[in-house]
Amino acid sequence: MLDTLAVFKLHVQLCCNVSRIIFFLFLFLYCSDLGNSNLSGHLVPELGKLEHLQYLELYKNHIEGTIPSELGNLKSLISLDLYNNNISGTIPPSLGKLKSLVFLRLNDNRLNGPIPRELTGISTLKVVDVSNNDLCGTIPTSGPFEHIPLNNFEHNPRLEGPELLGLATYDTSCS
Repeated sequence: MLDTLAVFKLHVQLCCNVSRIIFFLFLFLYCSDLGNSNLSGHLVPELGKLEHLQYLELYKNHIEGTIPSELGNLKSLISLDLYNNNISGTIPPSLGKLKSLVFLRLNDNRLNGPIPRELTGISTLKVVDVSNNDLCGTIPTSGPFEHIPLNNFEHNPRLEGPELLGLATYDTSCS
């Protein structure tokens, strides 16, 4: 039979483990900051099911592959920081559905294609950095892009200057 002290120690140990599990679940579900963690692999579409996730911080890792369009389902997302990885492909237009997004940092990857115009509809967007990729087309100038510094678009050899609304067409044969 367990004595009172042993029962108390077992209770404390179980409570601490449950607290840790709850803490890690909270951390992962609401604010996943795994930046500079030497992670490798791909972003999986299932990330789009974490509907309460507010911060997806996977910067400075070794992530490859593309950005899943399912990330556009993360309605509570405030920050998407995927900079300084090895991510390729295009920026999904579905990210334009992230109406709570404030920070979008995709710089220092291997992204190509145009900057989706759907992003101009995110009124909360304050920081966009897509520098050091292989994007093409023109830089949006409407909505939140009015206040984004041009150096946040630098080092994209196929990206042209800001679009001149009403004076130039957007289609620049970018693919």
